[in-house]
Amino acid sequence: MSKSSLPAPDHAAGLREALLAADFTADGLLDRLGAPAYAALARSETVPALRATRGDSPLDTLVRLFLLQRPVAEERARAALPLEVCVADGWLTPVGGADGEGAVRACVDVRPYGGPDGEDWFIVSDLGCAVGGAGGIGSREEGVVLGVGGASTTLAGITVRTPVASALDLGTGSGIQALHAAQHATRVTATDLNPRALEFTRLTLALSGAAPADLREGSLYEPVGAETFDLIVSNPPFVISPGARLTYRDGGMGGDDLCRTLVQQAGDHLNEGGYAQFLANWQHVEGEEWQDRLRSWVPYGCDAWIVQREVQDVTQYAELWLRDSGDHRSDPAEYGERYAAWLDEFEARGATAVGFGWITLRKSAAAAAGRPSVVVEEWPHAVQQPLGQAVRQHFARQDYLRDQDDAALLAGHFVLAAEVVQEQVGLPGAEDPEHVVLRQHRGMMRATKVDAVAAGFAGVCDGSLPAGRILDAIAQLMAEDPVLLRDRTPQAIRLLVEEGFLEPAPGGETRGE
Repeated sequence: MSKSSLPAPDHAAGLREALLAADFTADGLLDRLGAPAYAALARSETVPALRATRGDSPLDTLVRLFLLQRPVAEERARAALPLEVCVADGWLTPVGGADGEGAVRACVDVRPYGGPDGEDWFIVSDLGCAVGGAGGIGSREEGVVLGVGGASTTLAGITVRTPVASALDLGTGSGIQALHAAQHATRVTATDLNPRALEFTRLTLALSGAAPADLREGSLYEPVGAETFDLIVSNPPFVISPGARLTYRDGGMGGDDLCRTLVQQAGDHLNEGGYAQFLANWQHVEGEEWQDRLRSWVPYGCDAWIVQREVQDVTQYAELWLRDSGDHRSDPAEYGERYAAWLDEFEARGATAVGFGWITLRKSAAAAAGRPSVVVEEWPHAVQQPLGQAVRQHFARQDYLRDQDDAALLAGHFVLAAEVVQEQVGLPGAEDPEHVVLRQHRGMMRATKVDAVAAGFAGVCDGSLPAGRILDAIAQLMAEDPVLLRDRTPQAIRLLVEEGFLEPAPGGETRGE
């Protein structure tokens, strides 16, 4: 099948029924292949999965067809799915079989994908271009459409999943974000510069049993004009590269301009209270703080939470993406030229490293009134996905803190967040710990050092007493001046609330002291 010809979605419902009947699902694959073969497939190692599917069950057949992308005898394929319809619609194509027997081969990659509430979905992409695909990515074809990758699942996990009227998936690719959005948005619009990507999104939605999206071709916000949305998500082609050789990953603008433009223009397309959530790369430029660079991207009228998850120096970054496109397997001289071109590009821009992370915007009245909350931080540590609820709670805490001066904090009531534990660090046998750490076991899984006062304060926060009264009791126990303790502690309380260790008790701000 040519790159311009893709399957028709007309009979996707029948194909879906056959896939589900064979247990060709994320859970079914794990059960059939076993954990080692399943994990090996994610590394593009196919031998264990081939060994595990030597039987003739419908599930074995579907794994070999769509995941391992091997030809299968027509008789076996007919037992697993509606063969004639799949051939007519372009999901499968006939090929010569052994001993003159007829055989068929998959035309696209169809990958089971488990939804957040146990849904059985299927992501359709180009052959060999899903993470864990038979051939890996390693593609230098300009119009290739990838399947599910780590970036896709990361963005899906951090997205706020409240019911909304409208959602925009900008740069939809194979439609993963549009599929998620279809579960909680009345109307989903999906755009892409690559028209093939829109067709793959159509297939993904149809084969997953989801409502169709409004599909539009074009770059950035051009396809939606002046329309506004309650949710915007984008896993854009964020790679900072010399040129735009590969549509699926290369931004096509100089440096990190594509990500900057995407973020800066988002405010014009958000409804009040709406979220825009992106994955992005950004340059670390000599003589400039990377945090300041990102703060300058935040549009007027929006709050922002920007988290840098990883940093690579420019050589590591170039090598990563040269391997991604398979250039390391090319002629050594050609590889050297491409590598040098990447380093020339970074040198010209004064870039010494590249950061990767998440950018979340929220349009708010407070930001429009000149009181935006913009948090830019580095957090390379483990987190617990999904984080959509944690993202929403972050902005709720910022709203609370924005309206609380020190006196209001001392009058407020707080509760210790769920799954926060205290750790005491010190030499064995020592009478007192060197320091105390509060640690979260969900969400961002933060850890923070606290002094004895903050540890004691957090430990007794159950919402029953205002903060000031608790501090007075601590002052009496520790023989400290209560006035001085009240004066110096609000900053620590503010930090513990901001990072999610303490939560305002419902109605606590109205109880008074």
